[in-house]
Amino acid sequence: MPPFADSNVDVNSRFRRALLSKGMALRLISQQQYAQNTLRAPAPADSQVYVGEHPFEGAMLHSIFTADLRKLGLHHAQLNVSGVWNWVSWEPAGPKAFNLWSLYIYKEFGKDRVEIKAGYNSNELEYVGMQVGGSTASGVQGVYAVLPYEVGMAFFPMPAPQFNLKLNGPAHTYLKTGVQRSFDPNGGPANEARNHTGLRFAPKGDNLLLLEEAGQRRAPSATEREAWFRAGYLRNSTHYINQTSGKKEPGNHAVFVLMDYQLTKPDPLKPWHGFYLGGSAMTAASKFNAYDRYFEARFYKMAPFNRRPGDVASLLSTYTGHSKYFTDALVANGSAVWRNSASVTGSYNIHLAPGNYLSLGLSYIHGPAITPRVDDTLTFTASYSVFF
Repeated sequence: MPPFADSNVDVNSRFRRALLSKGMALRLISQQQYAQNTLRAPAPADSQVYVGEHPFEGAMLHSIFTADLRKLGLHHAQLNVSGVWNWVSWEPAGPKAFNLWSLYIYKEFGKDRVEIKAGYNSNELEYVGMQVGGSTASGVQGVYAVLPYEVGMAFFPMPAPQFNLKLNGPAHTYLKTGVQRSFDPNGGPANEARNHTGLRFAPKGDNLLLLEEAGQRRAPSATEREAWFRAGYLRNSTHYINQTSGKKEPGNHAVFVLMDYQLTKPDPLKPWHGFYLGGSAMTAASKFNAYDRYFEARFYKMAPFNRRPGDVASLLSTYTGHSKYFTDALVANGSAVWRNSASVTGSYNIHLAPGNYLSLGLSYIHGPAITPRVDDTLTFTASYSVFF
């Protein structure tokens, strides 16, 4: 997330300083999204099968409050509380929500050697690291991996109770492990329908998700280039429908490996500038999940122009495999299917002003939905984000 110095509300304002003097901070994030296929006329709203087949709009407001807990005798600890309103014009791309997003305690031990987070949160910002450039402000990325969410990992705008433990080792290495109450196996809209406030601790049938990640993350500096390697494993004890037997069984799982590396560093005084190369590989259990493979190659540049130090340009290519068990069952019922999907996305993220980002992207997608077998798309996407 952009630092407080990059905000619509100046970090040195009387408002910010008054809160910081008491060990507190408040942030508000606003985002609007739009997507539309440019190759053919819009489909009727009630018959669309992918984002942008009918013009898609989305809006979000997210408030975050943090407080230092030293006054309660807890040093190197912080309280995080946030809420979210999320609206989408097409529910499968949502869900629509107005609820708690986070309520957790962060605590550090041994000069950041050990870190814990315990409470309600979404794990999409804790594990895997799917954001281009590692930033929530780089909004347009084209098709992205849904495999961790299929396996039950909590994602915005819905939280789940969880406990995460991170051990920071030598040479920028780390090991992270966590347990989270699983999301509903039927997906985000079903999860929201069962838990409107986000506070429900253990809806019936939602068991535990185990998350493991190990990696090495080196920040850019005047002498070193940025590098981030991470690999991990998710396993869910919740009962999912096994497509080979038709029975509900535990054991859904996914594996992921990702790498990002800074190729060039043109300015030692601004070490994060330059070209980056990245890749992702993920697999999930075919018998439980409709999407079972995901591969991505990404090439991006931080500060593509000297006069635009906050911009990011990116080019992504993705491949998504569809489970043979799911597609075979659809074909047996007379449906036309895509067995896989591939895409190429070019995007440009413009840092318009402090705290203001406009992301524009164009994606060519081969096989935009599993079923029906609709034509390829060229989807224009725009996202405008404001950080207060």
